[in-house]
Amino acid sequence: MDSPKITKETKKRLVVDYEGKLSAKERLLKKLKTSNTWIKAVVNVFRFVLMLGVSFVILYPFFARIAGSFMTRADVADPTVSLVPKHFTLEIYKALIVENHYFEALWHTALLSLLCALIQTLVACLIGYGLAKFKFKGNKILMGIVVFTMVIPHRTLKLAMAQHFAKFDLFAVQAWGMKGPIEGIFGEPAVLFNTFWPLILLSVFGLAFKNGLYIYMMRQFFKGVPDELEESAYVDGAGTFRTFFQIIIPLSVPMMITIFLFSFAWQWTDEFYTKLFWNNPEDFYLMPQVYQNIPDSLRLNDGIESMYNNIVQNTAGLMIIVPLVILYLFCQRYLVQGIERSGLVG
Repeated sequence: MDSPKITKETKKRLVVDYEGKLSAKERLLKKLKTSNTWIKAVVNVFRFVLMLGVSFVILYPFFARIAGSFMTRADVADPTVSLVPKHFTLEIYKALIVENHYFEALWHTALLSLLCALIQTLVACLIGYGLAKFKFKGNKILMGIVVFTMVIPHRTLKLAMAQHFAKFDLFAVQAWGMKGPIEGIFGEPAVLFNTFWPLILLSVFGLAFKNGLYIYMMRQFFKGVPDELEESAYVDGAGTFRTFFQIIIPLSVPMMITIFLFSFAWQWTDEFYTKLFWNNPEDFYLMPQVYQNIPDSLRLNDGIESMYNNIVQNTAGLMIIVPLVILYLFCQRYLVQGIERSGLVG
């Protein structure tokens, strides 16, 4: 007679039955005698120490800035104070809120960032969809121009943009030297400084900060959408716009949220355009001004002036990024999905 075959399941059952008869101490000693257990333990300890060290290097600056925001002048001058303040105070926060108009800047910046982010997201969707799904002459050239806008430093266009929006003329009447009735119809060039209009117009026409990147990301996403979805919609009688808004847009919600978050965050901390288009920042407070100006009540004339001013500016930076951190916590799942589908990684 053939001997019965012992399968893997039978071996596992025998091992389980054998170990079940051992006490906890005997099982532990048995595991420690095997070399694999020691190797795994050493690897796990090394991994833990490595991750702990990396986390400390990354998070220590944040802890130091948070702790410094609660220090008094005496704590800053005291060499024995490192992370834990001896005299807990909120004077820096109070000065930034009252003298630097934090909540007013928060409202203005949130409104401006929301408008620009919504417009840029919609414009990037429309342009990216057109470049990805429609074949026409000059498609690649147009995409090359979009990429070129990502390469050109915006500081090279600073003077041109300042002159353009200082005397904004939509139809370029004066530029062409046209006189007569047409000049009266369209009126004199408008001064758009100290208003939202320059940033809104740049966003509408796809020329705002990082707009080229948003268009590229949406194009890469739409290229991954199967053409069969649109073809089936066309067969059912749907037009181009109906297909776009009822089929394509719902599919691209994670990607649109990613674009919105990028646009909102970059506009939130923007200094280049706000300095360029706002000549009188005292009349319209934005987030960069909270960071740039040291409140008068916190100015010092002694040896610790520079160190204390750095702490004040670090505290202002923390107050600026807190709303972005809160926004990220609610939208991080969509942000990860959008990055995975954008074609920027892989």
